[in-house]
Amino acid sequence: MIWPAEKTNLLLLPGSVRHAAPAMTLLLYLAALLLGGIGIAHSYLGERFILQRLFRRGDLPVILGGTEFTRNTLRFAWHLTTVAWWGFAVLLVMLAHPPLSPQLVARTIAGVFAIHFLVALIASRGRHLSWVVFLAIASLVVLASK
Repeated sequence: MIWPAEKTNLLLLPGSVRHAAPAMTLLLYLAALLLGGIGIAHSYLGERFILQRLFRRGDLPVILGGTEFTRNTLRFAWHLTTVAWWGFAVLLVMLAHPPLSPQLVARTIAGVFAIHFLVALIASRGRHLSWVVFLAIASLVVLASK
């Protein structure tokens, strides 16, 4: 994807190579760093102070014969938020280094959903059918990027 220089704070250098201006690059890297940090905090603090306390309660819904499925679903759904944020962080770093190809963006998105697929499949032992949808998304995006 090529953006007009006047709209994106890009500097045109000799040889028609486009580079992000230093201020834009720094801001995008800072935003990516914040996403990485908030992802770590979200997973660690959520696990420690929310999920563990929630799982100690005796009133979790019984789904598919027990509360284990409920626990696993809540846990993997919680941590997939972090994976999504880290995927956005990767996209921000990529934005700091234009030109940005649609194929690279698509492959990054496919990678994030491939991780979602694996986490959902493994954590639920295939019982939570979101893995099917995540696999379909990753596959469709890969196919579209070719």
